[in-house]
Amino acid sequence: MHRPPFRPLDGLLLLDKPAGMSSNAALQRVRKHYRAEKAGHTGSLDPLATGLLPICFGEATKVAGLLLGARKAYETEARLGLLTDTDDADGQVLRERAVPLLDAHAVERVLKRYVGRIAQRPPIYSALKQGGEPLYAKARRGEIVEVAEREVDVHALELLSINGASLRLRITCGSGTYVRSLVRDIGEELGCGAHVVALRRLWAEPFRTPAMVTLDEIEAIDRASAPGLAALDHFLLPVEAALGDWPRVVLTDAQALRLGQGQSLAGLDAANGVMAAFAANGRALGLVEGRDGVVRPQRLFRWAVGA
Repeated sequence: MHRPPFRPLDGLLLLDKPAGMSSNAALQRVRKHYRAEKAGHTGSLDPLATGLLPICFGEATKVAGLLLGARKAYETEARLGLLTDTDDADGQVLRERAVPLLDAHAVERVLKRYVGRIAQRPPIYSALKQGGEPLYAKARRGEIVEVAEREVDVHALELLSINGASLRLRITCGSGTYVRSLVRDIGEELGCGAHVVALRRLWAEPFRTPAMVTLDEIEAIDRASAPGLAALDHFLLPVEAALGDWPRVVLTDAQALRLGQGQSLAGLDAANGVMAAFAANGRALGLVEGRDGVVRPQRLFRWAVGA
């Protein structure tokens, strides 16, 4: 079967990542089907997890960092009474403890302690780096891994159901929050320990009601329509979709030309800090920084440079 060569492609795909696959493996599968020259994802999901994984193609990778820091929402199922070395069902059981008789009120009292700005110790099996190496690599070698606590934001924590040794929770949190750590710590507060057995990312800002596409759907369309790619491209969002929640400054054609040439723009009614610059026709030009009425280019899209 003839396969077209890899191509320059710009845009975003809202992938519903399947369970049992790393985020990078899912990315590479998607990139292959789209024949995209350049691609990246925003915010890894554990292999066990499913749900929203935004894939950035081409110029959209320039704004991937903005999405990494966004607020996210998850649903998770926690198994009480079992502690694992990874804090989820993919790990080895370290200890089994009796599960006390719990009612919803007792659980909700504990959950309230984990809402707000909290200190959290990330799992030792995580992609966080220590000495330039991921923690999971050290842990797999049997090294003793010491992980410092750090502050994270948990905006909402809701008990969906309780059924014997199983809890279902909905979590809204900020960047850097580990649901595995949250479940582990809640289990300790309940007196029995816990680990994650299922996890799904529901949304991540600015994609609050994401129309996700599955890897199976992508593969089926690719098989049915190869070598044409128009059916797959139908799922792509423009780079502008990633910038909807960011402060913006709209430039005239003359100002856009100067910005694309690397010049600063003075006298603009613009906020301080990083903003999205747009042309008068609504096309995103890239990221700029405003300071005291002066806008300076930061990361501009290809079509904005020298435009």
